[in-house]
Amino acid sequence: MILIITHKEDFTADFVIDKLNNNGIKYFRFNCEDIDKANYFFENNSDCTFNINNLSSFKSVWFRRTKLPDLDIKDEAEKLYLLGDYDALLDNIYAVLDAKKWLSHPKDVYQAENKIYQIKIAQELGFKMPDTLITNQHSVLRKFIDKHKENIIIKPIRQGRIREQNGFKTIFTNKINSSTIKELENYNLTPCIFQEYIEKEYELRITVVGNKIFSAKVDSQKLEETKIDWRKKKIPFQPYSLPNEISEKCLALTQKLNLSFGAIDIIKNKNGEYIFLEINPNGQWAWLETEAGLKISDEIINFLSN
Repeated sequence: MILIITHKEDFTADFVIDKLNNNGIKYFRFNCEDIDKANYFFENNSDCTFNINNLSSFKSVWFRRTKLPDLDIKDEAEKLYLLGDYDALLDNIYAVLDAKKWLSHPKDVYQAENKIYQIKIAQELGFKMPDTLITNQHSVLRKFIDKHKENIIIKPIRQGRIREQNGFKTIFTNKINSSTIKELENYNLTPCIFQEYIEKEYELRITVVGNKIFSAKVDSQKLEETKIDWRKKKIPFQPYSLPNEISEKCLALTQKLNLSFGAIDIIKNKNGEYIFLEINPNGQWAWLETEAGLKISDEIINFLSN
C-alpha cells in the first residue's frame, strides 16, 4: 500500500489519487491537519512501528505537503505549545515509518530546501549559476551592485508565500530599481537572496522523478510582465529536449541531495548557456502535465508502485 502524506487542499495529490482510484491501486491518504482526530499509537515492541488508523506498514510513501491541525484553543501560548507537539509528532512518525521507498523523505526535503546548501551542491556539480550574495552589510551589497552595474534581482531565501486572511500572497523575484539603490542605506537588510540579473532567451522547468527527467520550456521574454518572473502571468509551457549534459547534472543533483523528486529551474541565457537558479524538492508540476503533455503522474505512480 502507498501512503500519501498531504493535506485536504493539495490538488496535486488529488490529481494522482484520481489515477490511483482508476487503476485500483491501494493507498492511504493521511491529511496531516486531521492528526488530532486520527487513531494512532506507538509501542516499543519488536518492530517499533507507528500505527495510524490500524495501518503500520507501507510499500512506499509520497511526502507531499503538511499542515497542522486547526486547534480551537483561545489561550495562544497553549495553542502554540500543542501545535509544536503535533509538529514534533509528525516528525517522529516520519522517522519510524516502515516503508522501503520514499518520494522523498522529509529530512532530505527539508535539507534540500536550504537555498545556500543547494547552491553549494549545484556549483560543486558544475552547474553555471548567477553571482549570488546573501548579506546584512550595506557596504558588501553596494560593491555587489556596482560590480553588476545595478542589474540585480532580489528573491526570498525561503518560500515566497505570505499567509493572508483570504489565502496566500506570492512574493515574486524582482529587479532592484535605481531609486532603491540610491537609498540603499535606509533599508534594513533582512535575510534574502541577491543575484546578478541574467538576460534570458527562455526558461526551463525540469522535473525529476526517480531517474526520469521531464523538461518544459516557457517563453517568458515574450511578455513584459514575465521577463523577470514567469509566475506573474499565466503563460503556456511546452515540452523541451534537454541536452544530455544538463540532464545528467539534474540527475546528479537530486541524487546528491538524496531526493527522489525535484523541480529544477534553469535559464537559457542569450549566449546559449544553461544557468541553474534553484531546485524545489517538492514543487508543483500538474500544470506541466496538462499543458505540455508530460506524463509526470504516471512516473510518480510507477515509482511508488514498484
